[in-house]
Amino acid sequence: MNKVVHDAQEAIADVRDGATIMLGGFGLCGIPENLISALRDKGTKNLTIISNNAGIDGRGAGLLLEARQIRKIIATYVGENKLFEELALAGQLEVELVPQGTFAERMRAAGAGIPAFYTPTGYGTLVAEEKETREFNGRMYVLERALAADFAFVKAWKGDRWGNLIYRKTARNFNPVMATAARVTIAEVEHLVGVGELEPDCVPTPCIYVQRIFQGSNYEKRIERLTVRKRGAS
Repeated sequence: MNKVVHDAQEAIADVRDGATIMLGGFGLCGIPENLISALRDKGTKNLTIISNNAGIDGRGAGLLLEARQIRKIIATYVGENKLFEELALAGQLEVELVPQGTFAERMRAAGAGIPAFYTPTGYGTLVAEEKETREFNGRMYVLERALAADFAFVKAWKGDRWGNLIYRKTARNFNPVMATAARVTIAEVEHLVGVGELEPDCVPTPCIYVQRIFQGSNYEKRIERLTVRKRGAS
C-alpha cells in the first residue's frame, strides 16, 4: 500500500513518447512543478497535454513548449504565453479550446465512468462543429465526450504514503478532478505525512485514485501577473 517513490524522475520513468498527460493547476497556482521539470529533462516527445492553460513563457507547461515536447494542447485559456501563440499560428501545435465548465465536466465524467453528456454551452459556435446536438425541453444541447488521460500530474499540499491528498486553498483547482480521470495519477506534495495524520473529512482525493506519490522541493510559487496600485490611488 506504500505508494511513495523517491523523486519526480522515478515517478515518471514509464512516461513514453505520445502519452496524454493531465497537468493540474490554474495559471501557476497548484501546478506540479517538479513533475513538469522532470518531464522536460526526460525529453519525452509528441505529448498531448490537458491543462486549464498553457503556463507562461518559461514556467509551467511553457517549459515543455520551449523544448518542443508538446504535439497537442487541450485547454480553456492560453493567453499568457507568447511562444504558444507563435507555435499555434505556425501550425506547429495542435490546439483544442474547451469552455472551462465543459472542460471540468468532461474530466469528471471520465472519472465517473460516464462516456459523454449533453451541455448547452457552445451550441451554435465553433465548439459544436461536427458534434451531435439534441433538443431537450426546447433548448439545444451539444454532446461532449469524457476526457481521460494516460497520466495525471497533480500537486497537493499534504499527502500520506497511501496517496490520500489535501490541497491548500485555490491550489485545489483542477487537481482533484484530474486525479480521477487518468490511468495513472502521480502526486507531488509539499508535506509527506504518515498514514492517519490527515483528517479523513478533509481529504478531497482519496488514495484509491493515486498510484504514486513523493515529496517535492524548491517550490517557487510565482505570481503570474503582479498588479499593484500607485500610492494614493483609490
